[in-house]
Amino acid sequence: MDLSIVISLYNEEESLPDLLSWINRALNDSHLEYEVILIDDGSTDSSWSVVQSLHEMYPEIIRGIRFIRNYGKSAALFCGFEAARGEIIVTMDADLQDSPEEIPALIEMIRSGKYDLVSGWKKKRKDNIFAKNIPSKIYNATARRVTGIKLHDMNCGLKAYRNEVVKNIEVYGEMHRYIPYLAKNAGFTRIGEKVVKHQPRMFGKSKFGMSRFVNGFLDLLSLWFLTRFGKKPMHFFGLIGSLTFFIGAMISLYLIINKVVTQSQGLAYRAVTDQPLFYISLVALIIGMQLFLAGFIGELISRNSSERNIYKIKSTL
Repeated sequence: MDLSIVISLYNEEESLPDLLSWINRALNDSHLEYEVILIDDGSTDSSWSVVQSLHEMYPEIIRGIRFIRNYGKSAALFCGFEAARGEIIVTMDADLQDSPEEIPALIEMIRSGKYDLVSGWKKKRKDNIFAKNIPSKIYNATARRVTGIKLHDMNCGLKAYRNEVVKNIEVYGEMHRYIPYLAKNAGFTRIGEKVVKHQPRMFGKSKFGMSRFVNGFLDLLSLWFLTRFGKKPMHFFGLIGSLTFFIGAMISLYLIINKVVTQSQGLAYRAVTDQPLFYISLVALIIGMQLFLAGFIGELISRNSSERNIYKIKSTL
């Protein structure tokens, strides 16, 4: 199969028929063998009924997966990637803001052999400038700085991948925002970008509020830390803990030596426990030991971690 289109959806009953019709029109003359995988992420409206109807209309094209509850976009994409059979995988949103007409050009960029992954860039966004546009620019600037990937729109839902890419990355938590970074860390470094059209929302409202930018930044820090130290936590906690413990030990040694020397010379001296440095050294010793133990426990956990993608599928088509 040439192409798999993976679409995560949540309460998109109104947009789905138009979306599938648009995809069919966009790919009608492409001579591609393709499938569309619709992952219903626990919708509370009649989205699954619409997916079933579309499957009956296009049984060779439409495949459906339904979660028993809302697990989030990352779990939906992870499940869709597992089910995808195409040589090239394309992801897009279900709200009609991503144009299927961009898909052939994305495919050509992948097939050229220059890219493992091509991300869309919504250069002219059809969103509120204060609610999304400005925060998005700040967020993407931070992401470029931390990840080293020069993408203008890291979180664009419209992306194309070689099959090997999606089969070798693990999308969990809220890490769907950083799939290019996950791909880079997995060894797929040929990452490109294409300017795509961004359509105004026609139905419903965005499922993500302003909190996504704060959460996105925290997720970025988590991903950076896990990438650097996820498999070697002792290198982070152990190093800082050892340095802290060493500083505390040196302060304590200084206080003891200072008291012994002063006392041997018959001079007046203060008890070690009466000096503020004593308590600073004590805190440093305790914190250093705790950090070292945190690194040690982290090493044990990293070698016995269980699956992080845990989801329950209610039904499939």
